Amino acid sequence: MRHLFLRGSYKPLGASGEAMINAMLNLQPEIYGSMVDPDRVELSGLLYVFQRLPQGIEECRYVKMIGREGYEDSGFAAIVPSKRRRNCYRIDDEQMYIEMTRGRSDIYDVLTHLTFMYIEAEKIRRHALDSKNRMRREWKMLGSIIEKIKTNKPYNKKVAYTYLSVLLGRTLSETVEACENFEKASKVNSLFNIVYWLGQRSIEEETEQNDREISFSAFLQDTVGQHMHGEIWASRIKKYLVDNKLEKRPVHIISSNMHSVLNSLFAKAALGLKRQSLETIAQKLSQKKSTRENEKVRKYALKHGMVELLDESGANINVQIFDCSLINLSGIRKKKSPKSKDVIVVMDYAFGEQAFESMDELLKPYENGSKIPINIASISIMGKAGILEGQKGDIMIPNAHVFEGSADNYAFKNQFDDSVFKDSGLSVFKGPMITVLGTSLQNKDILRYFHLSSWGASGLEMEGAHYQKAIQAASQIRNSIKKNVVLRYAYYASDNPLHSGSTLASGGLGVDGVKPTYLITTSILNSILS
Repeated sequence: MRHLFLRGSYKPLGASGEAMINAMLNLQPEIYGSMVDPDRVELSGLLYVFQRLPQGIEECRYVKMIGREGYEDSGFAAIVPSKRRRNCYRIDDEQMYIEMTRGRSDIYDVLTHLTFMYIEAEKIRRHALDSKNRMRREWKMLGSIIEKIKTNKPYNKKVAYTYLSVLLGRTLSETVEACENFEKASKVNSLFNIVYWLGQRSIEEETEQNDREISFSAFLQDTVGQHMHGEIWASRIKKYLVDNKLEKRPVHIISSNMHSVLNSLFAKAALGLKRQSLETIAQKLSQKKSTRENEKVRKYALKHGMVELLDESGANINVQIFDCSLINLSGIRKKKSPKSKDVIVVMDYAFGEQAFESMDELLKPYENGSKIPINIASISIMGKAGILEGQKGDIMIPNAHVFEGSADNYAFKNQFDDSVFKDSGLSVFKGPMITVLGTSLQNKDILRYFHLSSWGASGLEMEGAHYQKAIQAASQIRNSIKKNVVLRYAYYASDNPLHSGSTLASGGLGVDGVKPTYLITTSILNSILS
């Protein structure tokens, strides 16, 4: 992939594309399920991928990855996938541009998803054509159904499912279930549309030599890894702290989602539910129908000590800043005074290697003619991760991060240990975490090796080593933060790639994720404020 990126373009079914396909088939990533089966189209993997790729990409022959090059102001409507924050632009009927602002991990993520997509497209093509490359009846009938869907004409769904099941190599019940899952998903086309266009573009390449192509803009090639977006993002945060004279107070950085700290501090007061448990309130707020209540909590927080810095840099990392001197902390703070001088900076999840860029820039002094250091008191990382022993919802407490495929290993002192969560009712696992290059590398043999060998890994994720690389550089080499800055790492299990049916492609945690999320969040806040 590095070679193809530097080269500038490649054809998914050319020699280079075939090499990538073969590498993926050898890896057999658990997240892509039955990808290696030459006849059965992998349905859960397809849904996982299309929730992370721009809507309509199945119709495009050309995919181009670009940097932030002005398309956001060009009049093209931005297409944002439901499960990945990245701007994409449909240039014409055959071309899709995907904006890459989060570094190499982002590019790797898209390329692996595209490679999987083309593997499945070839299966559909083989089912659509006979041995003499003539279209089978089921394929012709699917084409007529697509025309009816386009023009809003009625069609017999039961018959349509039957044709589709033949083209997918799956049973009728599996096909119906998959179609329903695609219909429930937001910003994803129907499975009928996806199967038809994946197959159609593959057939056109096979019979008419209309090759598909993936390319990278010269701007993206020149700027990837240069911290362009991270520097702008971090400078805005530090400028706010300095302008409001907060930089000398204890500043605590938390990498997490955008709701759990907010709700932990304000939900009870905002909603007038002081007698209900935070977990009960959080479960209600996590439901889709609770939009009004969530907005009520947000507006209350903005009036009582929270500031939002919505991203404008292209980093796609929003930030919340909490001035604890303005917040009533009587429900959390164990000391007599319900006030605190602490300042909490909550940053949304970074993606893979972007974690180094964002944390590296954030920990540098603010430069405004002179260097103004920020008094970083603690850094807390809460994230979702794959677990290698246990099940979804369990907690992992790392003591080191091991970066897969390199000699970059980072041991550290974690203020958290399993005693923090001993009365939670959840299983807690300690040990190193493997920082993987991407979700595609969830190979069972590799993961079993890291888990069962002397490495003793408890889980895998994509950001830990990158965060720790930035933190150790800032504290031990650059001296831009104190050497004794407090570190807290805790992850909750979103999947178990060693158990079939428990991978990321099998779906999220849903309500089951509320308990570990808020347990870790309140533990971080108690540690900061007590």
